[in-house]
Amino acid sequence: MFSDLQICMAAGNRGGRQLWRLLEPLRFTLISRTLVAVLLICLVGMGANYRTSNFVIQTPDPKLAEQIGKTAEKYRRELAVSWLGKAIPNWNQPCEMTVRVGPRLGSGGATTFVFVQGGQVFGWRSTIQGSRQRLLDSVLPHEITHMIFASHFRRPVPRWADEGAATSVEHKSERDKYKRMLIGFLRSRRGIAFNRMYRMTKYPRDVLPLYSQGHSLSEFLIQQGGRRKFVEYVGEGMNSGQWSAATKRHYGIGDLGKLQNTWLAWVQKGSIGQPDMIAACSGGRCPGGVCKPQPPPWRPSPPRAPRPRRPLVPLAPRGEAAQIAVLTKKVAKLEALLVKLQRRQEVPPAPGEPGPTGAAGLPGKPGPPGPQGPAGRDGDKGPVGDKGPTGPPAYYDIVPRAR
Repeated sequence: MFSDLQICMAAGNRGGRQLWRLLEPLRFTLISRTLVAVLLICLVGMGANYRTSNFVIQTPDPKLAEQIGKTAEKYRRELAVSWLGKAIPNWNQPCEMTVRVGPRLGSGGATTFVFVQGGQVFGWRSTIQGSRQRLLDSVLPHEITHMIFASHFRRPVPRWADEGAATSVEHKSERDKYKRMLIGFLRSRRGIAFNRMYRMTKYPRDVLPLYSQGHSLSEFLIQQGGRRKFVEYVGEGMNSGQWSAATKRHYGIGDLGKLQNTWLAWVQKGSIGQPDMIAACSGGRCPGGVCKPQPPPWRPSPPRAPRPRRPLVPLAPRGEAAQIAVLTKKVAKLEALLVKLQRRQEVPPAPGEPGPTGAAGLPGKPGPPGPQGPAGRDGDKGPVGDKGPTGPPAYYDIVPRAR
């Protein structure tokens, strides 16, 4: 059967008019079926939408869309107060958020936006996926923290600080994963030096060490002075580019190298964050109001086992006389070997043939007696034949001859 759209297209040419007349009695049935099909396709493709002041949630489940929309507005308000000390105004355009939910989907998300001149942010787009529980307690606050930082700084934030702050608001089970990954990365020498990590404005190929290390450093700094101080520290470093000076001013640590050593000592002690474990304080108070963790004491590395050495080969005696003596012995051994080979290759000569000469060119051995001559008329035996002449000197190669 033809749809209403196909009928209209066919009616525009000559043959289409006849087709229209044949199908005109069925056109109402065709139109109704087509409209129902189109509506079903649109509903299935678009899913259920739930709109709030700053979000448009798209997901097939209407109840989930409403729950995520209300939770997103709650996180946007509470996290802004926690990071900035105040709520942020509504955006000019809501963020379109696409949600995929499933028990076997990996938790994650991606948020995109555009910075324009004048400090405005447009084009909010976000896609999140995972189980219902992880969407609500980890993925959603993670992505909304990115949005809050973009609305506050109005320019790209260093990757370690942006991801470190976003991962710090996830569920404890997710934060523990970053800690375990960090220990593995540090042991396998995949850690990132701070003077290099602070300059990263793009994600590296090996992105997981950046996530885990940024998360750990952000937690360390937040434990020292809170979230608002962390935002002030990142903002001053971005504005001045002098991260060492900003580190000393906000946290009392001289430069990035000392910050790295202090953070490593904190990680080595278990990242617990208790003042009596990470700070050298007297009387329960830290000097200057800033806890200064101390690096672990130096310990000598265990001695290495000695490597096995190859036995020394005795050297030949020096001097021309000694060398000549060694060469003479070798030549004598070779000559004796050559004589043995020649003897093995000798073939006894046929009767009447001269024997071969020796290796030094001496005459060969006499051959065997020749055949008897014919008998005389009187029946006497013929004279004995003379010995054959001596053969020419012969030279034998090492290669054996065919027998």
